[in-house]
Amino acid sequence: MKASSSTKNMSLFVALFPVIALIAMLAGDVIWFGEDSSYGSNQMALLIAALIAGGIGIYRGVKWEAIRDAISSSIGQATEAILILLLIGALAGTWLMAGIIPAFIHYGLQILQPEIFLFAATIICAVLSLATGSSWGTVGTVGVALVGIGTALGLDQGWIAGAIISGAYFGDKLSPLSDTTNLAPAVAGTDLITHIKYMTITTIPSFIVALIVFLFVGLGGSATSGVETGFAEGFGEAVNGTFNIHPGLFIAPLAVLVMIAKKVPAAPALFIGVLLGALTAVIFQPDVIMVVAGGDLNFAAASYVASMKAMSVDTAYVTGNALADELLTAGGMKGMMNTIWLIICAMTFGAVLQAAGMLKRITNALLSGVNSVFGLISRTVGTCIAFNILASDQYIAIVVPGKMFSDAYDDKGLAPENLSRTLEDAGTVTSVLIPWNTCGVAQSGILGVATLAYAPYCIFNWVSPIMSLIVAGVGYKLKYRDGNRR
Repeated sequence: MKASSSTKNMSLFVALFPVIALIAMLAGDVIWFGEDSSYGSNQMALLIAALIAGGIGIYRGVKWEAIRDAISSSIGQATEAILILLLIGALAGTWLMAGIIPAFIHYGLQILQPEIFLFAATIICAVLSLATGSSWGTVGTVGVALVGIGTALGLDQGWIAGAIISGAYFGDKLSPLSDTTNLAPAVAGTDLITHIKYMTITTIPSFIVALIVFLFVGLGGSATSGVETGFAEGFGEAVNGTFNIHPGLFIAPLAVLVMIAKKVPAAPALFIGVLLGALTAVIFQPDVIMVVAGGDLNFAAASYVASMKAMSVDTAYVTGNALADELLTAGGMKGMMNTIWLIICAMTFGAVLQAAGMLKRITNALLSGVNSVFGLISRTVGTCIAFNILASDQYIAIVVPGKMFSDAYDDKGLAPENLSRTLEDAGTVTSVLIPWNTCGVAQSGILGVATLAYAPYCIFNWVSPIMSLIVAGVGYKLKYRDGNRR
């Protein structure tokens, strides 16, 4: 979008004022609403900040039509993410009714011990995400089950979610099937394989650091939440008394993983997974079907009613075990509506900032004074993080900085894979740490753990941008266009 002439002389303070206002309101939300801040107050804060930005933009000559079109385009870009979130809600509902999630938790409790859980969960999610190229798919399937297992083991949910997200984003970052792994080299001007190979310089050490931390924390018992693990002793008995638990229940999740690995788009794969979950419930959980359906219905009618309920609204199962009753609940598509509301508000705020010329002014300030290679890479890292905060979208945090800095990297004689790697080190992995970013909102909604509750424990996601700065600072394996490393 071409900025209006009235935005050319915008001061940095004016450009930052809506951001400052947003941060102040979000801080107030955390203080006064706590974990409930994402259930309305954060959404209103984003809209009020968007209103402030839009008002400043209109005062400076930006037309309302330009702002409206930017909002429409921004929300349109989030359409697929919104659809995926709705399908994940439906998936959780039917997989719970089918006994799939209870089976994951039941078998997981038999295999995983508290001391190694965080370490093992990180590796499991890393392997799955690497194979499928989807951090969201990993978190929405195995991740949900791992939260249940870890909670039953008495671990803090922040640490559990941090381990899940660390593994999922490591795999997503290196997988050739990942959208961001393909997007970053395309923006920077290099090829996919070169990009992945060059990323290993920072990504593998970051992952090793994360694994060491999770292993140390697990062995030291620092992740114990205070939940008495004795509550988990009757979990298996309670689950088996409600669901028919056996290995055949894993056919549906295996089918979804195969589809994703075969590059079936996420939305159709998840929708098929929803239907397979309902079919699994009909075949293996007839008693559960009748309970969920309620009323005096024949089995065919009850199967339809129960499936629709599981896909769309809240479902809960009474087992007689307090911990099991707490874990075996699902919100269906309805449970994702608050998350979608927050995404729409976040995308609106980012769009208004862009249309009003504020993002351009802020990024121009970030570009000034770059002289050294380390300065260039550190400025790229900062800009990617800033876009994750300001534009509330992971893809914008990759594409815009990539376009901004490509000429600067070329001027320094740096090969484009330096840029593509930095875009992923800072843009891809930090998005999930921002409460109003689409990734932060999505993962919080899927796992049922507030972003601010898990963010401190996403070790891989914090270490990755730091590792990028360390490598640049010491000049380790910086590749130049002449083919040399210096």
